[in-house]
Amino acid sequence: MTLDRYPEPTTARPSPDRESVEAANITAFARWLTAEGYAEPMSDYRSLQTWSTEHLPEFWAAVWAWFDIRAAGVGAEVLTDDPMPYARWFPGATLNYVDHVFRYATPDTPAVVEAGEPGPDHGGTAVRRELSWAELRRQVAAVAATLHGLGVGRGDRVVGYLPDIAETVIAFLATASLGATWSVCGQDYAPTAARDRFAQLDPVVLVTADGYRHGGRTQDRRSAVARLRAGLPNLRATIVVERLADSGEAADPADRPVSEQTLTWAEASAGEHVLRPVAVPFEHPLWILFSSGTTGLPKGIVHGHGGVLLEHLKTLSLHFDLRPGDRFLWYTTPSWMMWNLKVSALLTGATTVCHDGSPTRPSADGLWAVAADLGVTVLGTSPAYLLACARADTRPGIDHDLSRLRLLGSTGAILPASAHHWVAEHVSPRVRVVSTTGGTDVVTGFAGGVPTVPVRAGEISAPCLGVALAAWDGSGQAVLDRPGELVITKPMPSMPVSFWADPDGSRYHRAYFATHPGVWTHGDRITVTAHGGILVHGRSDATLNRNGVRMGSADIYQAVEALPEIVEALVVGVDGPDGAYWMPLFVTLAAGARLDSALRARIHAVIRDEVSSRHLPDDIHAVPGIPHTRTGKKLEIPIKRILQGTPVDEAVDPAGVDEPTLLAWYLGLAGRHTGHPDTD
Repeated sequence: MTLDRYPEPTTARPSPDRESVEAANITAFARWLTAEGYAEPMSDYRSLQTWSTEHLPEFWAAVWAWFDIRAAGVGAEVLTDDPMPYARWFPGATLNYVDHVFRYATPDTPAVVEAGEPGPDHGGTAVRRELSWAELRRQVAAVAATLHGLGVGRGDRVVGYLPDIAETVIAFLATASLGATWSVCGQDYAPTAARDRFAQLDPVVLVTADGYRHGGRTQDRRSAVARLRAGLPNLRATIVVERLADSGEAADPADRPVSEQTLTWAEASAGEHVLRPVAVPFEHPLWILFSSGTTGLPKGIVHGHGGVLLEHLKTLSLHFDLRPGDRFLWYTTPSWMMWNLKVSALLTGATTVCHDGSPTRPSADGLWAVAADLGVTVLGTSPAYLLACARADTRPGIDHDLSRLRLLGSTGAILPASAHHWVAEHVSPRVRVVSTTGGTDVVTGFAGGVPTVPVRAGEISAPCLGVALAAWDGSGQAVLDRPGELVITKPMPSMPVSFWADPDGSRYHRAYFATHPGVWTHGDRITVTAHGGILVHGRSDATLNRNGVRMGSADIYQAVEALPEIVEALVVGVDGPDGAYWMPLFVTLAAGARLDSALRARIHAVIRDEVSSRHLPDDIHAVPGIPHTRTGKKLEIPIKRILQGTPVDEAVDPAGVDEPTLLAWYLGLAGRHTGHPDTD
């Protein structure tokens, strides 16, 4: 099955049925707003979204009341009138994120479910385990007591070098309950890459595992852990989750301080203790997420307890419609913000599902098998995975029981319209396919799905509540139905508290506010349609600009990647001397395919027919692979800089790349590029 079977959409898919609309959390919230006097009755989501941004303090005060936020010191002021990035939320309020995690706990459903891919070191069977809400609370309290005994308190940093397992969730919650600050990297990161992030934070405790699951077996990371510990000289202790069959002693770094302790997870999580979350100011650092690190040292992005709590409750309850009894699985790594959002499903009483392994094990439809086996109701993945399933001719709706699945989320890249049609035919026509856009910067979405809004294939449904989103042209004017710069004109609670090690805020200001003072400029190029949808065209600093005509790379990808011979594509525009402009297209080929004259002609034809003749590339190159950030984003800008002659170590940090060995091919092309021959 190939995606070129599916036509581009011309009309909206049917609206959500009346029963679903009536039962949606957002419907109850809108009615409550009127009943409580916050707003006049609103006829549709668009009216609600407009009200939420035009009356921003009232909206977030209503969110606070609707979710019954537990806090002390709450005054009348919701938002100070300072311009971004200096505006402050709920000044004087103190609370703790963890204090809200167990509010909807029930004995009938687990809090955390963990799935691990099948492999020979487990007899070829998949790994499954569940933690009840009571056991989750017990372990969080026990690990918090252990950390407290190690002297961990408010403001200290605890870091995790861990896969997506239950212990990662527990370690985060235990850390946050003490007012300490959490940061985590997945174990697919090399120890040098993890060190580049964690060493900036000077952590006092490392929580790690001796291995993670991938490729059908547990990958031994003991030597990697030893190298990481050697780069963190002020650790007081390391807590190790033992997962390897031999459970052998990890090699200690030779220069490890004598005072540093090593504890097993079993020791750290033992016993009965009382969980007492420490109240902290609204903006107190909850966690530090890192930028992709594709250029220079990764930036530490600090988010606060209160902003994350409000934003995640809004997003997960009102946009994803999560509630007690749901099971929420987003295939991710702890290095990516979607892991943080997935953990926050606990705030709604839903079960969060961890997955340690590859989504394509033991076969291309491995993730669908996990979703069916665990009764997942909301599943999140990437466009790349959906396209790979289509090319592999999988039939998830036939081969697996997905009767509980009601929503399929997608983010990390542009979701082609063809993928919507494939899901309708091969998963289920009743499953809503929701595409979102946001970022690590705000650890949430700017735009996404809404349970009461129709889904248009190839579009993001609407701006999220409380997000004053617009597309601006070069003169700073909002535009509709044509591309512009994605800007946020009013504050959001989960905007960064700060960047780490940026005492005067200058790096933070340069990142988002240098272009338009007081307005968040995100760096994406989008179109806001007249009917309220969002089209994402790609990073604005990677926008193609041939002969003064700006164009988005996503349009080319959607057309070219629908061809059965093409696995993935990358296009960049390279400015040369004397006004020269070179626009090469790079493609990875499916097994058995050749980039011959016939395929070149098909690529040109599909771009000309589905995009425009202005988008035709100068060259087409078959490449061994397309490099990405570790969160799956194509390295458009670093590849462009390499082709312009920038040294690799200045253009990109290889530690932030999923397959850094691929960079050598592009470096070789840069070295031999003279003119524009249309050859491999």
